[in-house]
Amino acid sequence: MVDSNLDVATFAGGCFWCMVEPFDQRPGIHEVISGYTGGTTVNPTYEEVCSNTTGHVEAVQITFDPTIFSYEKLLEVFWKQIDPTDPGGQFNDRGESYQTAIFYHNDKQKNLAEQSKSKLEESNKFNKPIVTSILPASTFYPAEEKHQNYYQKQSFHYRLYKKGSGREDFIKNQWSEKKDRNELKNRLTPIQYKVTQENGTETPFQNEYWDYEQDGIYVDIVSGEPLFSSEDKYDAGCGWPSFTKPIDKHYLSENTDFTHGMSRTEVRSTEGDSHLGHVFEDGPTDQGGLRYCMNSAAMRFIPLEKMEEEGYGQLLYLFK
Repeated sequence: MVDSNLDVATFAGGCFWCMVEPFDQRPGIHEVISGYTGGTTVNPTYEEVCSNTTGHVEAVQITFDPTIFSYEKLLEVFWKQIDPTDPGGQFNDRGESYQTAIFYHNDKQKNLAEQSKSKLEESNKFNKPIVTSILPASTFYPAEEKHQNYYQKQSFHYRLYKKGSGREDFIKNQWSEKKDRNELKNRLTPIQYKVTQENGTETPFQNEYWDYEQDGIYVDIVSGEPLFSSEDKYDAGCGWPSFTKPIDKHYLSENTDFTHGMSRTEVRSTEGDSHLGHVFEDGPTDQGGLRYCMNSAAMRFIPLEKMEEEGYGQLLYLFK
């Protein structure tokens, strides 16, 4: 029985191994299950579904809190994981069991799915028709246990598969925003540009937010991605704004940084690809032990009272 405050969404995006990670462990997401749906065979096995004789597709069913992570946001994430123009499968996986589809559970989901599909078509992001089906949800059969959370259980093989199948490169090439250096130079201050685009570091204790204490959120100065909450900010004594955790780890990417004769973990924004700072393992142990040491120049602060006005109303739950 699903909690009355929770909702369910079902998406087919090709191999379900690759459709769990983008949604899993995000704010408001309670569970992501791999399984089969859309066909006629009762309790199908993986082998039966892959034989393309059951009518089922590989899918994920997501239990979520719509007040924290909306269905519209789920749809945005879904579209960015797939090639919606491919009628015969996804990437190296061919056949009807790997076709893409949105399975709606009510009229509201149906309308939102159709609107999002129309918006994608009108964007001309793809030069071929969008063929992803929008269908009424039917019985969902959870897959065998070995397929659940595969990206965690078999992380090395999962990474090889995601890369080797062509999905990883497709997502990167299709959805990465091309930077206009001149536009950024005109829009950003010199220190903002140096930090975000040239991996610079601002002076400790002489930056805007190192000792800032107002309630609100910090977003990427380039893309506006929500990065950190004042609720997780603390004084690490280092002279830069420090946080114990991000709002949503999916908005951050990490890279090994060997500059300055050190080995550190660099933190960048996922969509904006802005250099933000570094993460260290010397944070408060009772809050996970991490210290996200950021540059003020890489972020813009949005006060709590202006979050709704600036389009971040769904993050107000952070302060309740």
